[in-house]
Amino acid sequence: MQFLTALADEGIEVTSSSLFDEKYLTELYTKGHRSKVRSLFLYLKRLFILLTVFRYEVLWIEYEVFPYLPAFAERLLKLLGKPYVVDYDDAVFHNYDCSGSPLVRALLGKKIDAVMRNAACVVAGNKYLAARARRAGSYRIELVPTVVDSERYQVGRRVQSKNPVIGWIGSPSTQRYVVDIRVALKNVCDQTGARLLLVGATESVREQLPGVPVDVVRWTEDSEADLVSQMDVGIMPLEDGPWEKGKCGYKLIQYMACGVPVVASPVGVNFEIVNENHCGQLAESLSEWTGDLLRILNSRPLQSEFGMAGRKAVEQKYSLQVQAPVLAGILRSVAQRRGNA
Repeated sequence: MQFLTALADEGIEVTSSSLFDEKYLTELYTKGHRSKVRSLFLYLKRLFILLTVFRYEVLWIEYEVFPYLPAFAERLLKLLGKPYVVDYDDAVFHNYDCSGSPLVRALLGKKIDAVMRNAACVVAGNKYLAARARRAGSYRIELVPTVVDSERYQVGRRVQSKNPVIGWIGSPSTQRYVVDIRVALKNVCDQTGARLLLVGATESVREQLPGVPVDVVRWTEDSEADLVSQMDVGIMPLEDGPWEKGKCGYKLIQYMACGVPVVASPVGVNFEIVNENHCGQLAESLSEWTGDLLRILNSRPLQSEFGMAGRKAVEQKYSLQVQAPVLAGILRSVAQRRGNA
């Protein structure tokens, strides 16, 4: 969605149509379950929207048209000669091929491969996702990293504080990774007087972090950049699993955009972002998490060095301003190829 204004500036008009609406998402995140009746209504609504696709030159699909249904829609689009670009910043194929249900694995395990194979172009946020598209037999694959609007995220002027802030931003579905390093977080907070700021977590996470001083703040689009700018170090712990290898480091890029040094698990694209841009530390064990956080929090020069390196990387690569023209070129080339076909 953040690309829409920039794409308009490039001469590309985009009509957006989300599958799930605000009511659905609010219910999911507050009550923890999905309404089957509302899901059916939203699926039917999307089916009717598909009847209008011929008024557009290109379809730009996030992940898939109908989650947890076979790839009939994408196959039909291919058959009808309607080109689509499909976009991935998560390993959604593992929802199917790594499902706990044998039936889901059998029926849908290769679904995303079919979606990728029938696409005019697959836009992948990292090399792991691109490799899957390549194995699926995709016609064209383009690597476009996850980005932020560098004008929304600004480097704040940090004042030395007796209570530095270790920050994390995310959603209830990923807060468990923070809980996994609770021992390291407690050690660091005990030694430095730091507080843990969790943006987008649930209040219940406090119970899972005994002895750690925690501030839990509700996520909003309007406040996220300001909250990140209040952090002295940003963290992105992950498990080393197949789903995590598909993540595109959005948290890291948000921290970096505000000049905040990072500590991250060396999983997937995290390794590439931190290593290539020298914007923080990679920590695997609890002792490494403790040591790296202490090293950064106890050194203002190191915080500044890592923070400025991260901001520079965002301005040069991980920003809307840099990647919007790239994406516009991909969409335009797909439309032109269809026109010349």
